[in-house]
Amino acid sequence: MTEVVRTPLSGPDVWLGPEIQRDPGWIRTFSPDELDEIDQALAGVQAAGAEIPFTAASFPLPTLGARLVDIVAEVGHGRGVVLLRGLERENYSRQDCELIYWGIASHIGRPVSQNARGHVLGHVTDEGRDLSDPDARGYQTRNRLDFHCDQLPVDIVGLFCLRTAKTGGLSHLVSAAAVHNRVLAERPDLLDVLYRPFHVDWRGDHPDGEQPWYDVPMFSAANGRISARVTNRSFMESTVRYGLTLSDRQREALDVVQEIANRPALRLSMEFREGDMQFINNHAVMHARDAYEDPEDPELKRHLLRMWIALPDDIRRPLSPLLRDRYRYVEIGGIPRQL
Repeated sequence: MTEVVRTPLSGPDVWLGPEIQRDPGWIRTFSPDELDEIDQALAGVQAAGAEIPFTAASFPLPTLGARLVDIVAEVGHGRGVVLLRGLERENYSRQDCELIYWGIASHIGRPVSQNARGHVLGHVTDEGRDLSDPDARGYQTRNRLDFHCDQLPVDIVGLFCLRTAKTGGLSHLVSAAAVHNRVLAERPDLLDVLYRPFHVDWRGDHPDGEQPWYDVPMFSAANGRISARVTNRSFMESTVRYGLTLSDRQREALDVVQEIANRPALRLSMEFREGDMQFINNHAVMHARDAYEDPEDPELKRHLLRMWIALPDDIRRPLSPLLRDRYRYVEIGGIPRQL
């Protein structure tokens, strides 16, 4: 029988945005020694001619590496969000930043492919596409993005800010468990809808030989803890091209989740600074983004690096059997590259 949580959730991952905003504990600033360590590791991989993907052993972080163990625990089983700040972006080229970000992430877990192009280090930047295109993914556009979890149930989503937008692009985070609690309190009749599968479009990234959509519940539970797979509405609307539609109850449930998630009393809003690294739990934290506008110079357009990071089985969040098929892709290395 499908596990459905019908009592209020509690724990460190049940937080309210204003409380997090007032608590600087979710922002971790690099110490001078850690920054020196990063520079030494960067110089080492450059001298060795190492290319991404390289292993954590190639990017030694004896001091920062120990701190990253605590950060993994906080993201995996604490509040689910940590921001690393203090890297002076102007001191590094884009290629330097890619090496640094990969090196740090390699100490956190195992990066996996994010798209059918096989990208393990992804680029979140406007490619001139729009969500009205049924084969466009959100990271390729400058559109506003609803609260969502990234497409695969990978354990951690990481973002590194290379460039900010000219205007807009504000980032928003919300505790999925806090949203679940409000749905339980205000619209318990919709829980059963949210725990049942929705049709979701792969948006062109489906593995070769497989159907171009998949079924997944927006909420699922294991051992009394919920995981969210809330998806941008456009990914569900575009399944109409396969003869699939959302029911009226599903639309209502999605509307309620988005309305609750967007409440100032629940959400955490933040502006990225260049050099910031954000790591969130992709099961416990939903994220959103305002639409943005870039400067005319293409070299200065908004640009984030993105990584999907899998954690070892002994430390990752327990997941419902309903997510087993989806997590299988994480185990094999992410979204398979299309031939």
